[in-house]
Amino acid sequence: MSAADIAAAFQALHEQPGTFVIPNPWDRGSARMLKTLGFKALATTSAGFDFADGRKEGTATFDQVLEHCRLIAEATDLPVNADTESCYSETADGIGETIRRVAETGIAGCSIEDVDVANAAVYGDAPIYDLAVAVERVTAAAEAARGLGRPFMLTARAENYLHDRPDLADTIKRLQAYQEAGADVLYAPGPKTADDIRSLVTSVDRPVNVIAGLPGMTLTVADLTALGVKRISLGSNLFRAAFGAALRGAREIMDHGTFGYAADAVSFKEISPLFYD
Repeated sequence: MSAADIAAAFQALHEQPGTFVIPNPWDRGSARMLKTLGFKALATTSAGFDFADGRKEGTATFDQVLEHCRLIAEATDLPVNADTESCYSETADGIGETIRRVAETGIAGCSIEDVDVANAAVYGDAPIYDLAVAVERVTAAAEAARGLGRPFMLTARAENYLHDRPDLADTIKRLQAYQEAGADVLYAPGPKTADDIRSLVTSVDRPVNVIAGLPGMTLTVADLTALGVKRISLGSNLFRAAFGAALRGAREIMDHGTFGYAADAVSFKEISPLFYD
């Protein structure tokens, strides 16, 4: 399938009834595994990619991100949405260039966050852009996406909850503004309750992405479907679950000199077919 065909399939997933889960692989092997298990689309995780590559979260260069996007896109024939954080630029022209370069890797869509990472004291302490500035940035990304000559799903993210601003009213106001600015999908990572998520979904007329598996969040796929959520992503959850198993095993060896963790290891017989064509 061509990149245009894959991107069109991604667009169609957002237009069909119901909800789909878009899990987040961190390398080619995890992408192939998720494809074999039956998922219909994938999304990169910036945190999972950084950790798997031995870096602190948020420290990958844009060139490293582009290469990662290319590898994940080539690993399967599934559509892939790229976690492109704040689009690696402070200018409208730079944001447009980011969109174009990401699309060249075969990616079917990407996201733009409303946090000013460039002016953060430390990563994770980034200020939220003023709404007018954030809207200008989403507009630039949407215009670049529309100029690609093929479908490209742009997700606009309101990051309030991840930066100690659990303000639902402001988050909704931002998502509504990003919708008007041309975003195809809207995403506010952080809300965990059915009431808050229902408020997000009903306040806009675009597909809404929700991240599942957050601490304290117990909503299931069926619950989120009933709330009208279109897309469910996992962030770095799967990577951290896998890394957690390895970490517990290594600690068992160091602390106790035992190898009980190996009883839970996936067998070669089970894992090998996941990577067959």
